Amino acid sequence: MDIKQSIKTALQEAEIYRSQGLINEAHAKYLNAVKMINSIENLKNKDSLLNAITEKIKALNITQQKVDKGPTTPELSKKAQDLIKNLFTFSDNKDEDAAALEGAVALAKFGQFDRALNELNGLLANDAIRVEAAKNILRCYMASSSADEAVNQYHQWHSGDLFQPAQLETVRGYLEDILQKRGIEAKLPSPLGMAAKAVEPVLEMDATSASAETEEEFLDITSIGITFESGPRKGKMVEFDVNFQSGNTLSLIISKKDNDVIDGLAAGTKLKEIQYFSPIAIFNGAGMVVSKTPIKTGPKQGDFCLDIRIIST
Repeated sequence: MDIKQSIKTALQEAEIYRSQGLINEAHAKYLNAVKMINSIENLKNKDSLLNAITEKIKALNITQQKVDKGPTTPELSKKAQDLIKNLFTFSDNKDEDAAALEGAVALAKFGQFDRALNELNGLLANDAIRVEAAKNILRCYMASSSADEAVNQYHQWHSGDLFQPAQLETVRGYLEDILQKRGIEAKLPSPLGMAAKAVEPVLEMDATSASAETEEEFLDITSIGITFESGPRKGKMVEFDVNFQSGNTLSLIISKKDNDVIDGLAAGTKLKEIQYFSPIAIFNGAGMVVSKTPIKTGPKQGDFCLDIRIIST
């Protein structure tokens, strides 16, 4: 790749990072582009290009200052955290492992990342839910700090002996898919004795076959598309990212700007047409709104946390 193409690629990557809110990563890409531009003495429109990038960097710095000064998610009292766990744990009480996992995920959804990470790390000792706990640990890092923390955590697991090779390979593929969606490149070594899997074609299936193939473990859902039956978006499919997942329950953060969406999604509402997207499959099914909770503190104040349970059609 020649240097002009390298500059173009760096600027494109910087824009991707900026659009995803990855300020530090975008800043680094812009500085790299500046370095390459300065290395070319007779580059056409060199000054105007450098000035444009300088303005981009200034805008990033302003955004960073707003983030640094902006409200952070407060650490709630232990009593309040316990209340969150009790209110948003939906598993059968007989299944203590699933309940513990959902309780930790509930804490993460409401920004209580320190305790959520502590409890999720404790669940790694349980072989039955180790992979699900690990996935949600990575989601916590992606939501609370940066992709670098998630990648570093994976490398720590890779160098240890807690995970079975097949378990760690599942976690590796999961993190790789999240990073790719954000346009982030990272080297994630495969477990010893397991070569990195080739990318398989995305399959289309219905909810029944999807459930049959994942009787013990649900597919990882990265986003869903809901086709509304009524309201101002009737007949239209609106796509939402999945912020957390616990078994067949998906958690979405819906912006307060989408009032027309929120109004039609009361707890107990059955959504008959949902398209579920995972790294290996796309399937159509239905869902049930389990809860709709306004977020009252932190940077997401005013938004809503929506829990949807996957059900067959």
